[in-house]
Amino acid sequence: MALTQAGTTSGDGWSSRTAFILAAVGAAVGLGNIWRFPTLAGENGGGAFILVYIGFVVLLGLPLVLSEILLGRAGGEDAIGSVRNVAVHSKRSEAWKGIGALQITAGFLILSFYSVVAGWVINYVFVSGGDFFGALFSGDPFASAFAGEEQDAITGRMGELFASPGLLIGLHAIFMAATIWIVASGVHDGIEKAAKWLMPAFFVLLVLVTLYGAIATDEFGDAVAFMFTPDFSALTPTALNEALGQALFSLSLAAGGLLTYGAYVSRDVNLAPTATMIAFADTAVAILAGLMIFPIVFSVGLDPAAGPALIFQSLPIAFNQMPAGALVGFVFFTLIFFAALTSSISLLEGPTAWVIDRFRFRRPVAAILVGGVAFLIGVLCALGYNVWSDVRPLGFWDIFENNDILDSIDGFTGKIMLPLGAFLVSVFVGWFADRRLVQEQTGLSDGMFMLWRFLVAFVCPIAVGLVLLFGLFPELITPAG
Repeated sequence: MALTQAGTTSGDGWSSRTAFILAAVGAAVGLGNIWRFPTLAGENGGGAFILVYIGFVVLLGLPLVLSEILLGRAGGEDAIGSVRNVAVHSKRSEAWKGIGALQITAGFLILSFYSVVAGWVINYVFVSGGDFFGALFSGDPFASAFAGEEQDAITGRMGELFASPGLLIGLHAIFMAATIWIVASGVHDGIEKAAKWLMPAFFVLLVLVTLYGAIATDEFGDAVAFMFTPDFSALTPTALNEALGQALFSLSLAAGGLLTYGAYVSRDVNLAPTATMIAFADTAVAILAGLMIFPIVFSVGLDPAAGPALIFQSLPIAFNQMPAGALVGFVFFTLIFFAALTSSISLLEGPTAWVIDRFRFRRPVAAILVGGVAFLIGVLCALGYNVWSDVRPLGFWDIFENNDILDSIDGFTGKIMLPLGAFLVSVFVGWFADRRLVQEQTGLSDGMFMLWRFLVAFVCPIAVGLVLLFGLFPELITPAG
């Protein structure tokens, strides 16, 4: 019952199952794992939140990861073409291809502001790198970070960056250019090679900084207790909804990447264990990120629920007060850069694959075109921190009324487009896609397939629908006042 695969985009594909797993894990592992997950865990009591998060990954995230990959492989084209092919094969309306359109549009919009945020990371790679090499050449490689600087000066770097539109746009341009170059090089010669180098390097750096926190601080035990001792009294309805949303979307669901990457997977790859490895690796990174960050934060009495400021303001203060802080800070921001780059590659690949299939453009031209437009939107986001700081694009909408340009795009994609895309995938795969085709693609036994399909058809639509509902109407779970 498999569809005839006329050829994936540009006739390119993964050289092996391992290459696909590395690329897919790279798509999933990003800034959300390293800064948003520890922040949410810090805000919501640690252990109980993490336990619920893991449960949501297993029961909801994993079934949807498998759903998106199988749609891509069964359809064999870009995200829109793949869903259309499966719909036609299943004797359903071609209008279901709107799922693919929604996903790659969401991924494209996310890329536009994600690149701006990644530019902040590049700035701190340069700053911390200069700090470390300065200490190294002065004969003190194990110096603390920003030695001799006051805390106000360290935290003030972020404000100085935001007040410099030229610097923000320049860093954004550097990151987008790197992303375009990798995607333009092709699936095998670009995306796969990048994943094979960047992901192992990322994991090595992540483990090293985690070990540093365990050895160099006295707070590792407190961090472990915080993360793995559940306090269910801290689980409010809002916390549960945030755990659910984080579980679904830290896996890069509904952003077009997994659907597109699935089209490059060969027929002899068993998708079920592959999807499981992707979900496991992504969750492991989130847990390790907590074990990396919390001991450092606790050791200097900082707030683990500081949000983006945790990464760019609180942790530099921590590195300032720790031995070898200059080296650790440089390694830390480098690993974040690797995570950001592997995610941005998947965000660009989705719309690029569509442009190649739809308009028959050469891959480099398509990547430059799509990346260039995303860059221009990102410029607007960067200017929203200075020149256009008073602009509120969605100010007419209560839930976005105080959001600047970047936060408006972030909020609209995160609260509406991503949950809607995941909801439609679960409905289509669970209820409308040809059952025999779907089971053949999953490679699951009859019993496991029935369980998986139950989760996709019944549990996932309800859960993701709640994320969408509460995102649009937060007052439903947030007490007034």
